[in-house]
Amino acid sequence: MDSALVKDYILEWLGKTLEEGVERDLIVSNISSRATVIVGPRRAGKTYFLYQIAQKNKREDVLYLNFEDTRLRNLRFTEIREIIRLFVELTGKKPRTLLLDEIQNMDKWEIATRELLDLKEHTIFITGSSSKMLSREIATQLRGRALIYLMLPFSFSEYLKAKKVSGGIEITRDSAAKIRNNLKEYLEWGGFPEAVIENKNRELILKEYYDLILFKDIIERNSMKNISLARFLLEQMLQNFSKEISVNSIMKKAEGISLSKDTTYEYVDKTQDSVAIFFLNRLSAKAKTRESWPKKVYACDTGLTKAVKFSSDIGKLMENCIFLELMRQTNKMPFLRLFYWKDSSQLEIDFVLKESDRIKTLIQVTHAVSLEEIDKREINALLRGAEVLNCKKLIIITWDYKDIIKLDKKSIECIPLWEWLLTKK
Repeated sequence: MDSALVKDYILEWLGKTLEEGVERDLIVSNISSRATVIVGPRRAGKTYFLYQIAQKNKREDVLYLNFEDTRLRNLRFTEIREIIRLFVELTGKKPRTLLLDEIQNMDKWEIATRELLDLKEHTIFITGSSSKMLSREIATQLRGRALIYLMLPFSFSEYLKAKKVSGGIEITRDSAAKIRNNLKEYLEWGGFPEAVIENKNRELILKEYYDLILFKDIIERNSMKNISLARFLLEQMLQNFSKEISVNSIMKKAEGISLSKDTTYEYVDKTQDSVAIFFLNRLSAKAKTRESWPKKVYACDTGLTKAVKFSSDIGKLMENCIFLELMRQTNKMPFLRLFYWKDSSQLEIDFVLKESDRIKTLIQVTHAVSLEEIDKREINALLRGAEVLNCKKLIIITWDYKDIIKLDKKSIECIPLWEWLLTKK
């Protein structure tokens, strides 16, 4: 460790003016005996979230370490204690709060975190952009001493907050029209904070994010040798968002690219690790079937698809948006699990919400503005799914149609997307 460089970093942090940013809806627990781990894609706002935590404390009580800073990139996990000693040397006191940003860049960071927790001297917040940090494996490595949260780019309510548009519960028809206008823009351009705020440069910003994710979070992080395959896979995932996809179907489209099935599976897994994409499993009583392909694929933000898609499909954008909102809900309901459902006749339900061993809700998504525009297959799938899965709560999320449909002694709630997003279900 180069002590002079680290001291330079600490002094810069102590004198840094922090931007406030948009207050996020994510509420995290602050438990001294556990590390708070916040995982999400690059540029989702994790760093600004840490800054907001820092602003609630005296600066000399907070040590923020950005492991993407060149002065810290080559640190070993055994050297974090030495950095804290340098902080004490410069400030005269130990930091009560440790903010460890993009910690996946440090090998064996879990060991360092356990040791810091054992000291019982610091409240620890950690961020990372690796899906492995969301897994049970990390919870095991930290011996049950971590609370893990998912942070995605702006939700629609956060987007409205950034745009200074009122999204309260008491909404008039005029304000609802303005909200729908904002929703169209949100679906097309997404919620990456910088792209929302820097409206004029958002195309360049989103293209830069795509390149950063591809080269830094996928290729460089995993030392991938087949760059053409890595690029092709990310493009395929983002072009086919909100659709069923399989490794076999991907391989059939890979004309001119040298690949094997094992390599493709490996690269797909590493692409998912970037938290740029998510896979949704098909509901089945058999664990092997649930984990097998095909799966449905979703982007971490609809704006990211601008870099590769050929045309806009608002129904697919709506579905991707709803998936992300449901993923945000898992922060509040950790036992909530998401699936899609399909029967032998190809009737399909977009989202099945399961909590513990109970199916709670079935959700369909359609770009309908009237009952006549709702495809009968959407309704038939819900009715069939309700019967097979023994579920009573049936929802169709529409663009702008609200009603209760009663069929076969079952009730289906139709609710506009903007209302569903803003009332938090």
